[in-house]
Amino acid sequence: MSIHYYDREGEPITETLTWAKKFEDRAYKRVAETLLANGRWVSTVWIGLDHQMGVGPPLIFETMVFPSKDDMSDIDVERYSTEAEAIRGHTVMCDKWEHKP
Repeated sequence: MSIHYYDREGEPITETLTWAKKFEDRAYKRVAETLLANGRWVSTVWIGLDHQMGVGPPLIFETMVFPSKDDMSDIDVERYSTEAEAIRGHTVMCDKWEHKP
């Protein structure tokens, strides 16, 4: 059996319904969000679904940058294996995009 779902601590979730219940909980999903002075919105969340495609540690967190909170067309994305990496990545993404026009 191949594991595709993980909780925020990186522990495998074997039941899809267990993952789905956690995924519905906005407070559980949200790691960080920042509205930059230029209007861009940086959002970091736990996705719990491994986006690594079987090579290396599971990528279960994601930071996305959007033109604004009202425009969900992403302009940058990074994925991470741990919450600590995701928090650091969120800061890096904010620094990267806060001065871009």
